[in-house]
Amino acid sequence: MSRDCEDTVIFKKPDLPICAFPLIADIRRQGKLCDVTLKVGEQKFSAHRIILAASIPYFNAMFTHDMMESKQNEITMEGIEPGALEALVNFAYTGNVAIDKNNAQCLLIAASFLNLHSVRDACCNYFKDRLNVQNCLTLRAFADQYMCVSLVEATNKFIQFNFKQVSDTEEFYALGKQDVVEIISYDELNVNSEEEVFEAVLNWVKFKEAERKVFLPELMVKVRLPLLTPPYLSDRVATENLIKNSLLCRDLLDEARDYLLMPERRTLMQTFKTRPRCCTDIPGIIYAVGGLTPCGNSLNTVERYDPVTGCWSVSESMNTTRSRVGVAVLNGRLYAIGGYNGVDRLNTVESFEPSIRKWKKVASMNCKRSALGAAAVGGKLLVCGGYDGVSSLHSVEIYDPKTDSWMLVAPMKNHRSASGMAVLDGEVYICGGHDGLSIFDSVECYNCTEGQWRDVPSMISKRCRLGVAALKGKLYAVGGYDGAVFLHSVECYDPKAGQWKEVSPMNMKRSRVAVAATHGKLFAIGGYDGQTKLTSVEMYDPEKDRWTLVAQMILHEGGVGVGVVPNEDPNYDPI
Repeated sequence: MSRDCEDTVIFKKPDLPICAFPLIADIRRQGKLCDVTLKVGEQKFSAHRIILAASIPYFNAMFTHDMMESKQNEITMEGIEPGALEALVNFAYTGNVAIDKNNAQCLLIAASFLNLHSVRDACCNYFKDRLNVQNCLTLRAFADQYMCVSLVEATNKFIQFNFKQVSDTEEFYALGKQDVVEIISYDELNVNSEEEVFEAVLNWVKFKEAERKVFLPELMVKVRLPLLTPPYLSDRVATENLIKNSLLCRDLLDEARDYLLMPERRTLMQTFKTRPRCCTDIPGIIYAVGGLTPCGNSLNTVERYDPVTGCWSVSESMNTTRSRVGVAVLNGRLYAIGGYNGVDRLNTVESFEPSIRKWKKVASMNCKRSALGAAAVGGKLLVCGGYDGVSSLHSVEIYDPKTDSWMLVAPMKNHRSASGMAVLDGEVYICGGHDGLSIFDSVECYNCTEGQWRDVPSMISKRCRLGVAALKGKLYAVGGYDGAVFLHSVECYDPKAGQWKEVSPMNMKRSRVAVAATHGKLFAIGGYDGQTKLTSVEMYDPEKDRWTLVAQMILHEGGVGVGVVPNEDPNYDPI
């Protein structure tokens, strides 16, 4: 009997698959209805083709295409451990697999072979959580062999951060020449000085000196000799017999001496060898500096946030009240640059050394600047643009802490204030901002070696009063104001792809937002949502593409300047 479609009732049992699979697994354990046997060596495992095809991509391709195995009752599996295959066949029925130190490696190999990426990724995460100085190099080679990109990246980051300890292990001495070249080439090596890299190379060569000394010139090319001190070059490098007996190594030594002895020619001798190492993943403490009171007065207040404890605490106040202040960290010191004191735009600068808990004045800039961009690069501070009380600026200055002096360098292409600025891969990026008339989506990049600015792809949105930070090889532009709307959107620039893409927005709209990167996360701090000055803080996890609210500031509202100070004095006890 026919019925109108209006009389049709759809019954659903959402938990049917959840209820059915345990029953199917039980049927398999009884050896019933199985239609295929997998053989590894002398061991055999019975299963159901339909379950294997539905759960494991390798078998899906085998059984649903016209392959010889699709018609065989018994299939021989080569290049896979019996225990790993059994665990993954069980996984196909239960969705569970136990990973431990005894099976993680063979499970990863088997999961890679079967294109079972979820299990392979779980094995990678297992190894990531257990990285240490003794196993990181072995795991790096293993991950590279099986193209586990995320595990390779994790081991590289671990090696970079723990270079000194890793370079003193038997695993390091056992590396091949090409692996050593790759490791000592990283910009991100966490070393106190280039001496540690030189000593690591020398120790590796001397471990098997007879066969390795021929590699020394190729390795020494990657050691940044111009960053060594003159006494160390003379007393240690020049007196080393392996260096003295190599013409190519002596040439590299002379090149470094020329760089150090002729400062007037250094701008012509800039290469990667003169660029200081910079480990961007060093955990640190976030400092929030200056800003405005609820009444609009400038502050000299400073507070600090520890991402480990998740708490804010009070720090020592600046000597000068500053809002719209530029903040950067150089050589473990926090710099507060320019800003507005409620009456005048400032050219004054002061620095804070956490180990002695004091602010002190340093040389003033050539120009007054508020709403400026500031960053540390190449052992110096760079400030860009801002507002001098009359107009937006396009001038750029560099501060050398060794001479305590500022020098004007090549200006930006555009006049910019209220822009965002960060360093990525040794280059300075300045994003958005305005010139008093127009708000920009454009981005400029400064190459310190060439001393020139160039255009890079524009952001998706126009933004001023935004926050910008670099994290894990990418640049993030956060919040801001586009001339009509206060923004909670966030976009990310990948220099390899040469393009911006949107990522998850913040929970709140934030202009005048400060952004800091540390502990592998972004922190968006304070800001203004169009109605209220914000004390709240959000944290972004790039792996989960998710923002979560964390502890709010205790002293500040609205716009602050922020900087991350790494490797703080462990005896520091905040007030």
